[in-house]
Amino acid sequence: MTQTDHQHQKDGQPQKAAPPADDTTMFIFGASGDLVKRLLVPSLYNLDRDGLLDRGMSIVGVDIAKHDDESFRGHLKDFIADKAADKHAEGGGQELDEDHWQDFAQRIHYLQGDFTESDVFEHIKGHLEQADSDNALFYCATAPRFFGDIATGLGKAGLMKEGDNRYRRMVVEKPFGHDLESARALNAQLLEVMKEEQIYRIDHFLGKETVQNILVARFANVLFEPFWNNHYIDHIQITAAETVGVEKRGSFYEKSGAMRDMVPNHLFQLLAMVAIEPPAAFGADALRSEKAKVLGALRPWPREEVRENSVRGQYRAGRLQDENVPGYRDEPDVDEDSNTETYVAMKMMVDNWRWVNVPFYLRTGKRLSARDTEIAICFKPAPYAQFRGTDVDRMNSNWLIIQLQPNEGMWFDFQAKRPGPELEIDTVKMGFAYKDFFDLPAATGYETLIYDCLTGDQMLFQRVDTIENSWRAVQPFLDAWAEDDSVEGYEAGSEGPQSAHDLLERDGRQWHKIGEVTGPGVAPVPGSSRRQTD
Repeated sequence: MTQTDHQHQKDGQPQKAAPPADDTTMFIFGASGDLVKRLLVPSLYNLDRDGLLDRGMSIVGVDIAKHDDESFRGHLKDFIADKAADKHAEGGGQELDEDHWQDFAQRIHYLQGDFTESDVFEHIKGHLEQADSDNALFYCATAPRFFGDIATGLGKAGLMKEGDNRYRRMVVEKPFGHDLESARALNAQLLEVMKEEQIYRIDHFLGKETVQNILVARFANVLFEPFWNNHYIDHIQITAAETVGVEKRGSFYEKSGAMRDMVPNHLFQLLAMVAIEPPAAFGADALRSEKAKVLGALRPWPREEVRENSVRGQYRAGRLQDENVPGYRDEPDVDEDSNTETYVAMKMMVDNWRWVNVPFYLRTGKRLSARDTEIAICFKPAPYAQFRGTDVDRMNSNWLIIQLQPNEGMWFDFQAKRPGPELEIDTVKMGFAYKDFFDLPAATGYETLIYDCLTGDQMLFQRVDTIENSWRAVQPFLDAWAEDDSVEGYEAGSEGPQSAHDLLERDGRQWHKIGEVTGPGVAPVPGSSRRQTD
């Protein structure tokens, strides 16, 4: 495709406009927290800027901190103007539109109160009685320990009762429990006062365009699906690598660790999107049922096999992006003898017909060599027989790389003959980056998910069975690590502990390089294109 074609596709085919969501009052618990100012309100601002919110919609922040409407609006504006609408936006930032902000801000209000007490829910009820719309969305942007109390308070106040012309929905941020038992208890507490259809368990990873494109790539292109099984795929790697450390989240991370923070939600959701069977329809119930089946088919390793199929690591001091950075134990609010893992690698098996004997290797970690979230699908190599008698000594595998960040897109590695009189084969790449084909508006990643909450589309949200199936697969690791919580140190700026590389080498495989340069017209990384001659 020529550059002219690219420009025509970007400029000549505008995205179909979605209708604005229904008039709603959105209550945000934990309104003075970081999540609200960094992501939620900027997302709502972007949705309103794009005409996707009803003009009558109002946003009510609920928290114990002292604010009135004006001071709360000023607190939010200062952050959005300085950072969120610019530096923190995917697809390039936009300056804060002062006129638009003034109009939008008039619909933002603040309710001071302790949401562990019943009084605040009576105030919410009174606010709704005066609102133009009976629709209400309750968003829990709080610490997880408050989720159950907020749900119970809403239920006792009768705030989750729906009618013919009104909806009541609750949004819960991850983590959904900290183990299988607590996840079951939280789900039971929520379901005491509301129906499953009213619960939106949000995972911001699923708001990314590339994650949703996994479904389109698989099921809208006849090229992929015939080869999407154990006959052609050797193994699949899922990576979520970060260069940042724990920053100001030391106290939270000490209780969580990389496993609880990333695996049963982000990584397992990516695994499910890759591994599901074709759903009967492109709708919430059908899609979530298939995801639940995949997560239910994850093999729960016996405790004696957990260690050989997993790695726990913790970053030490090192050098990253030309700066010296401290080790995890030197971070604020971290115990100097902490054995909390900042890195996890694990081998999972999906025991169903499509994926039998295909390993899924998962890894996530902080202070790694590059920021990179990707799914790397390794196909089995082509037969070598036809190249006997030539200078080609072996066949490389084809790779399909789906990169979620930082360079969203898809790339395919395949074999081609190097020009010249002799038969020499190199690995070359083809693919696309989203930014080269589509105009990406400034976004935080929450816009799609919040819009879906407001319109009642649960396709990208986790259901009770997917939550419990995920924790069921993770629980053997948590139990084994509770008995032996040793961690292996790795240098900040590296690709993780040596044991993680050993995990794959035992199977005759190796990790796809973190942060490998990919993209149309990009020269292969040294070492990735191998001259296959003696």
